[in-house]
Parts: sequence; structure tokens; C-alpha cells
Amino acid sequence: MHFLDVIGSWINRHFSNEEAIFLVVLLFVIFGMLAFFGGLLAPVLTGFVLAFLLQGLVARLVTWHVPRRGAVYITFLVFIGIVTGMLLFLFPLVSRQLTELVSSVPQLLEKLQILIRELPATFPEFIDPDQVEVWLGLISGQLGDYGRSLLETTVTQLPSLVGWLIYLVLVPISVFFFLKDRDLIMQWCIGILPTDRPLLNQVGAEMSIQIANYVRGKVIEIFIVGAVSYATFVFLDLHYAALLSFLVGVSVLIPFVGAAIVTIPVLLVGFLQWGWSVDLFSLFVAYSIIQAVDGNVLVPLLFSEAVDLHPIAIIVAVLFFGGIWGIWGVFFAIPLATLVKAILNAWPTLGEVV
Repeated sequence: MHFLDVIGSWINRHFSNEEAIFLVVLLFVIFGMLAFFGGLLAPVLTGFVLAFLLQGLVARLVTWHVPRRGAVYITFLVFIGIVTGMLLFLFPLVSRQLTELVSSVPQLLEKLQILIRELPATFPEFIDPDQVEVWLGLISGQLGDYGRSLLETTVTQLPSLVGWLIYLVLVPISVFFFLKDRDLIMQWCIGILPTDRPLLNQVGAEMSIQIANYVRGKVIEIFIVGAVSYATFVFLDLHYAALLSFLVGVSVLIPFVGAAIVTIPVLLVGFLQWGWSVDLFSLFVAYSIIQAVDGNVLVPLLFSEAVDLHPIAIIVAVLFFGGIWGIWGVFFAIPLATLVKAILNAWPTLGEVV
């Protein structure tokens, strides 16, 4: 009975506020719908996210005395222009280089084996020739399994081409109507909320600036890091420059881990192209400079409203939300973690503790 009294006391202390109960139920409903119907609603959700990103341009045009309807049309045309440019130039280039990379895998593996067999002669005191042969056997077996898995994955993903066509139709339509009817949608959402909502207002005020700053800043960071990496790789005459720079740009979505993971293919391609040489060292230095400038200059500049989260909390958020919602979960992991923190700060009786 004493245990039940403790539980009852805890519930009364933290959930006596009706608005707090409403917030918990609302979050459970939203997360539940995303968990069960996220795949079906993905095109509309993608359109919502893109419209959120483009809302800043609409607001800027309005401040320049452009009528809101005209600002929406201009912004939508800019969006269509960017998507068309990516479909006509970026994606075909990356796809072509990916195809070239896959077709040249046998030659790359042969070159890699030659370089590995040269290691005992280069470092005789550290590496034994028999050990190298064992390594090569293990690598060949692993690569064979990986090749079969890649082929099976490619075959199973062919039907998703229809899904991509659905995205190409529904996403632009969703973006247009989310931009055009933003005020109506906001009024409807506010209409279902309680009239007296200080907790929701506090959480909303804290999150609105944070999410807008983070999402738009992250998109700008992807484009800047990807473009600078592409220019650097082309200058160094690195093979598959577009593909690798695309990976480097996307890697900023995953804090800490992304940059470390994408380093492997960048340096591996450079090693297979140049071997142990000054060119490989130059690539390593240039790539390190890009990562250093991104982490120490670009990120503080873009994210003026710093997200006050511990690195461990960020990593846990990326793993948790990424495991639930895939790439979108990774993209919004930090804003969602910030949302949890904002709720804890605003929660009755918890705000003084956190």
C-alpha cells in the first residue's frame, strides 16, 4: 500500500495540471500517428517540412512589400526551379558516378589487393606475408557477401520507382497548399487547443525559433559543405567527386558520427587512385580543413540559437529517432530532443529541477 501511495503522490504532483495531461495525450497521438501511418503520409509530411523551410523566403518577400499571394507563387517557382535543377543535373551526375564506381569495383579490388600485398615489403618489421594472405581471404569473402546483398537490395528496391513518381507529384502539391493556406491551417490547429494554454505557449515559443533556425541552418550547411567539397575534389582531380561530395554534404545530418563515417570512402578512393603519395596527403589535409571549418565556423554562424544539449543526448536522440523514422528521424533528432527538453523545462514542478 505504501508503494501505491508513492505512485499516487507522484502522479498527483506531476499530472494535476489539466494542460499537462492534454500535452501528454497530444504528443502520444502525434507520435503514434507518425509511427503507424508515417510511411503512408510521407509525401505530405515531406511537403510540410519543405513548406516550413520555404516559409522564411515568403516572409522575407512580404517584408519587401510583395503581396503574400505573390510571395507564395514566387517562392513555389523558386522551389520548382531548385528541384528541376537537381533532377536534371545533380542526381544524374551522382547516379552516373555511382554506376561507374560499381562497374569499376573489380579493378579497384585488384588494385587494393596489390597495395595490400606490398605492405610486407614496405613494413617488414610489422607485417608478415602470411598474415596479409589471411587478410585478403577474409576481405574477399566479406566483399562477396556484400556484393550479393547489394544486388538483392537493388532488385527489391526497383518497385519503389513508383513511389518516387508519387513523391514527384504529391510533394509539390503539398508544398504549394501548405504555403498558400498556412494561416487557415494554423487557425484550425489553434482551434483544437485549450483556450488557456500557458504550458503550450511556453513550449511553442521556445521551440519555434529553435526548429526554424536548426532546420534551415542544416539545409544551408548541407549545400555549403557539399559544394565546397565538390570544388575541392574537382581541384584535386579526385575520382567520383560529385558522389563523394554528395556523401560529405549529407553526412552533416548525423552529428559527430557522419563526418567520421564518410571519411572512409573519401580516403579509400584517394588511396586507390594515388596510393601512398603527396596527393593522398593533400586530400587528407583539405578534407580535414573542410570538417574543421564546418564544425568551428559554419555551425556556430548558422545556428545562432545554439541547441544546449549534451553530446551524449544528441547521439542518443539520433539513434532513437533515426531507428523509428529513418532519415527524417535523423534530420529532426536534435529538434525533437530540444522539444523534450523544452517540455521538461516548462512542465509544472519539473521546470525548477531541470
